[in-house]
Amino acid sequence: MRIDAEYVLPLRWDSDDGLAGLVAYLDGLRELVDVTVVDGSAPDLFAAHARSFPVGVRHLPVDPRPGRNGKVAGVMTGVHAARHDRVVIADDDVRYDEGALRAVTGMLDAAELVRPQNVFVPAPWHARWDTGRSLLNRALGHDYPGTLAVRRRVLVGAGGYDGDVLFENLELIRTVLAAGGTVATADWIGVARRPPALRHFVRQRVRQAYDDFAQPLRLIAELALLPLVLLSLRRPRRILAGAAAVVALAEVGRRRAGGRRLYPATAALWAPAWLAERAVCVWLAVGARLRGGVRYSDGRLLRAATPLRELRRRHRRPREPKH
Repeated sequence: MRIDAEYVLPLRWDSDDGLAGLVAYLDGLRELVDVTVVDGSAPDLFAAHARSFPVGVRHLPVDPRPGRNGKVAGVMTGVHAARHDRVVIADDDVRYDEGALRAVTGMLDAAELVRPQNVFVPAPWHARWDTGRSLLNRALGHDYPGTLAVRRRVLVGAGGYDGDVLFENLELIRTVLAAGGTVATADWIGVARRPPALRHFVRQRVRQAYDDFAQPLRLIAELALLPLVLLSLRRPRRILAGAAAVVALAEVGRRRAGGRRLYPATAALWAPAWLAERAVCVWLAVGARLRGGVRYSDGRLLRAATPLRELRRRHRRPREPKH
């Protein structure tokens, strides 16, 4: 039985190295759900995608929308064009299986937004490194995946979400909350994600650290890490004890909500390496902030995300009557 939902995939590629894999994925996906690919690639690549995508996969250009984050424009183009109220939004590296897709869309019966858990498949060393981030996020709260499921009517009714922020998934979640929606976190639903190429992974380090400007308490804690390590250089036992504590905390995240089914037993051992990286990159993110924002596409983005309290104020304002 087909799933009563729309799968929206925003796409903007500079090369088609991964086209064969994406086409194979879409070929199986279209049997389960209606699929819309919103393509902001250059004209020659857009034409190549139109020829390559399976029959039944709707292929649309991006509608113009305010904001410098092109992914937001792609998402909202797909959401507006969706033929169903239940919409799954997923990056081009996300790979749902049928069970996860049915579980996530089914949870929209009781919530306006669902956030599952991404898991790198396969997991080369840099994917295992980044898994440390996911485990610490799970231990202290929840991870931020590259896919969300949302009720179309809520997001459209809210007027969409801000396209001038870097951490657009958090902006979407906060917008749904501010509009009165309920967010369900499904940490036990693992959705596969293809790891980035190593070069792309390296380019993401400072950009991911810049997301912390949307979470001030986390930003302060991570800014304190590097000074603490430098002060402890003459006391290596203190550093080793701190690393052991980080591994233990990551293991808590691995064991939460069925995580042992999603992550191997060695996954928590990578958490100190990731945290050491973040301790440096968060200071580089501060430097980017002082220069006007982090580099994104051909410009810079200053804001990571809008505070939830500000979004709630906006959505409490009475709308002006139409004339």
